[in-house]
Amino acid sequence: MPLTHERGDVDLAALFEPFRLKSLQLENRIVMAPMTRSKSPGGVPGADVGAYYRRRAEAAVGLILSEATVVDRPASANDPDVPHFHGERALAGWRGVIEGVHAAGGKMGPQLWHVGSLRNPAVRWRPPAPSESPSGFSSPGKRFGEPMSDEAIADVIVAFARGAAEAKALGFDCLEVHGAHGYLIDQFFWDQLNERQDLFGGSTLAERATFAAEIVRASRAEVGEDFPLFFRISQFKQQNYSARIVETPQELERWLAPLVDAGVDMFHCSQRRFWQPEFEGSDLNLAGWTKKVTSLPTITVGSVGLTTEFMPGVRTAVANGAPASLDSLVARLERGEFDLVAVGRALLNDPEWALKVRDGRSAELKDYSTDALDVLH
Repeated sequence: MPLTHERGDVDLAALFEPFRLKSLQLENRIVMAPMTRSKSPGGVPGADVGAYYRRRAEAAVGLILSEATVVDRPASANDPDVPHFHGERALAGWRGVIEGVHAAGGKMGPQLWHVGSLRNPAVRWRPPAPSESPSGFSSPGKRFGEPMSDEAIADVIVAFARGAAEAKALGFDCLEVHGAHGYLIDQFFWDQLNERQDLFGGSTLAERATFAAEIVRASRAEVGEDFPLFFRISQFKQQNYSARIVETPQELERWLAPLVDAGVDMFHCSQRRFWQPEFEGSDLNLAGWTKKVTSLPTITVGSVGLTTEFMPGVRTAVANGAPASLDSLVARLERGEFDLVAVGRALLNDPEWALKVRDGRSAELKDYSTDALDVLH
């Protein structure tokens, strides 16, 4: 089913206006969202990964954010085929990726990641070291090991900073730190998984944001002031799609203030459906509220371009599940609620999604299919 307009007075041209953030100059507002592909055997992205990203750069995607790439810690991955962002072979692979994207006129940043204690149930592989988490929990009430030591926390901070330095050295245009979806950094935010009473824990969310802030601060020191640094946040977790760690705009502001102070330039605000209000009394979504309370630019993401529910198994847990058209998205963009729009699954099956939207060829758009997860199309 092709995308349709709700009404005829909305011009999609706002999606194709230029945008600048420090040294990053984009031709349009469309971002390819990070999507784990597990197509890098041994953690090394090959020529097929490079071609996959280059196709999107050639087809009018303004900014590409890579699939999550793991930092240099033995237990940072939960799948042997997710790409590393460390080591000579993996970094050489990423150099080829960014050179191909630049040759196509595109811009790109890697997303730096540590899975923490969140395992991949579809993969029997286990990392060569015990999983790391703030307090030894993989999900609320499920203890699996020991809390991270101070030394381990310090080493993870250094690993993220080293990844940031490599991103700049390889010629990437920006970078993103993955602080969402129940992975390691997000586990420190979440009081149900972080019971620490030291510097990296506490009763307030601002206290539990210290770990993330130290990662941002160390990364900023490596890349300098002009290199854009994004940070991805979410309320929902893979351990609990209904989880909420803030209930008011005031709590959101207190959560994000330490990250702003540490050097974040832009927040990438992940929710399952971009059109859903974040708090009662306002139709602003998570990206809209984040921009309002931080005064920083934001990226919205969540089912953009989809015509069907992609996770039917959890649909009943969330109200207003019907997909929204691009008209409502662009209307929000024109109001300045957020600055960039990340497109995920719609770009998996249709590399020319942005090009077709730009050229008014909505009837040619391909529906998302889970089959797209199996190949680098």
